[in-house]
Amino acid sequence: MDHKLYRTPEAVGGTKPLTVAEFCAELEISRSTFYDWRAKRRAPRCITLPNGSLRIRRAEYERWLASREDAA
Repeated sequence: MDHKLYRTPEAVGGTKPLTVAEFCAELEISRSTFYDWRAKRRAPRCITLPNGSLRIRRAEYERWLASREDAA
């Protein structure tokens, strides 16, 4: 791979997507809770990588978090 052609998300002004572990750490939840939410379609949308790993775009995480705010 020609490293001159490869640009990381940070290099093009974006942010690196979150791993499931990073997502869970930020919310202080277990991985099993994340997968439970995902099964119930309550988790943010994810990107599935070719190896089966999941990633959550930071913008999707922020959108999802904002949609969970309580209007109390």
